[in-house]
Amino acid sequence: MTSHDITRRRAMGTLAAATAAAVWPLSRAWADAGGPSLTFLAIGDWGRHGTNHQREVAVRMGKSAQEIGARFVISVGDNFYEDGVAGVDDPAWQTSFEQVYDAPSLQVPWNVILGNHDYRGNAQAQLDYVAKSSRWRMPARWYSYSDQAPDGAVAEFFVIDTSPMMSQYYKDGAKTVKVADQKQNVPVQLAWLDQALEASKADWKIVIGHHPVYSGRLIGADRAGDPDEPTRRAGGSPDLIASLDPILQRHAVPLYLNGHDHNLAHVLHGQTHFVCTGAGSLLADHCDLNGSDFCALQPGFVACAVNRQRLRVAFRDDAGAELHVVDIARPA
Repeated sequence: MTSHDITRRRAMGTLAAATAAAVWPLSRAWADAGGPSLTFLAIGDWGRHGTNHQREVAVRMGKSAQEIGARFVISVGDNFYEDGVAGVDDPAWQTSFEQVYDAPSLQVPWNVILGNHDYRGNAQAQLDYVAKSSRWRMPARWYSYSDQAPDGAVAEFFVIDTSPMMSQYYKDGAKTVKVADQKQNVPVQLAWLDQALEASKADWKIVIGHHPVYSGRLIGADRAGDPDEPTRRAGGSPDLIASLDPILQRHAVPLYLNGHDHNLAHVLHGQTHFVCTGAGSLLADHCDLNGSDFCALQPGFVACAVNRQRLRVAFRDDAGAELHVVDIARPA
């Protein structure tokens, strides 16, 4: 498909036929195709006090987590809108997190990163909240952890902090997105990632950041037919294309999970599948398939299953429909 912009109505219509043919509930059988699997969910751009589809997505996440036995949840950032949290006692912890993701199946570890909206408030409070919550996990602004599938396959997750890498946030002296004190850590962080990926012996290496490296959205025009059409170029982040993508490609990272774009999308570039799960609440008003395999303007999340043979990523909406599935073979 060589479309340009897709509005929310068109995106849903385009996917209707495929959805009707492929709606089947998540289950252990779905997760364990190819062998017993490590399962988890990933969501981003969610914290709106239960509004803008957040509650509906949370309910579906709870059902899906129960169906596949999700071991943990990954949050890819923008955890609290519009301006993060003021501290560890901010009411938003209850109204946007604890009281929304309240299903028993979601009382598992939440491995969290910061997004640009989190940096508009007290970012350190989100690291400090680990002392108040048994499931909120953010030991540092960038970190790694490993988990093992029942068949012995090891997945290592490398969590990075992309907001300080974005040049646009420094244009006002980093007053809005408060990343100034992290700027000097960007080369340190990138060197850490490069070295950690090189040293890892895991069967699967998965990198998680808030901002997209590549995305289906196009930069330069918001609508198809825009007079500036010739200036449109593939979406994503020029900053991350220059600094992060070479690291991902050098180490043949099979999956990069991100949010920031308020949609669900999949882009294959080089050796890496770029999966956006930024549809946890408020949606964007357009979506572009140019340069991507899939893009949907529907509230939802992704469910993942990892075993020795493959990494499966399913895009689910808040009604439980399976919108798109990506099966990634284990890197040689």
